[in-house]
Amino acid sequence: MLGADRGQLRADLEKMGVRAGSVVLIHASLRRVRPDSGGPATVLSALSDVLGRHGTVVVPTQTGWNSTTSPAFRRATAGMDDGQLAAYLADLPAFDPHTTPSWGMGVFAEYVRTRSDAIRSVHPQTSFAATGPHAAELMSRHDLDCLLGDRSPLAALSSAGAFSLHLGTGYERATAFHLGEWRASRHRRRYRCKIADAPGEGGWISFEDVDYDDGDFPRLGAWFEERSGAVTRGTIGSAEAMLYPVRGATEYAERWVDEERA
Repeated sequence: MLGADRGQLRADLEKMGVRAGSVVLIHASLRRVRPDSGGPATVLSALSDVLGRHGTVVVPTQTGWNSTTSPAFRRATAGMDDGQLAAYLADLPAFDPHTTPSWGMGVFAEYVRTRSDAIRSVHPQTSFAATGPHAAELMSRHDLDCLLGDRSPLAALSSAGAFSLHLGTGYERATAFHLGEWRASRHRRRYRCKIADAPGEGGWISFEDVDYDDGDFPRLGAWFEERSGAVTRGTIGSAEAMLYPVRGATEYAERWVDEERA
């Protein structure tokens, strides 16, 4: 099957309801979108055509391995003895927002992150990157003890009336739900991340925040879609796609966490 060219992607995005001047948080699986040989550049060009010069593209550029309490870290260190663990911790690269690659976020997110005009938030585990006229404002605050809450880019996206666009991904990637989770959650945990130039031993720094859990996000997403009527579905290239407002997703997630996890 041939890939979708820039013109087809542009037409698909417009049909989905993506509009000029919007702020859009993208969760993309390029192997499902199947853009032409331009790959992520083709997708970003099509988005730029539709959004225009006043639109802003945002992507998650997280580094889940960079916390000693994260599932990624626990998987990587399972079965290590004390000596092996100490060596692993010493060799673990410290997070630098300018150079550290994203992890598990996909080719499109990494492509946006590495653009010369991209601006990245500074959190060592849950950063975002953006390109466009509102990028600096949206990425300006990301407090260490607020991975995905009211002092993170997610809150700025919600306030800006941003939309979340899924290209070949499901609600398990619905980052916007985490803001509602942060607002409703009663459970906290300790995090320990490694940051370039951080004071302290070896660049390690500890803090507390909400104990995030996306395990029920597919059920939450179905509930949100059925009750809100705010989700538009369609096809972008070869991928199933969804478009919905970040603020609406956040509000429904807050209700879900408060009622279903209580």
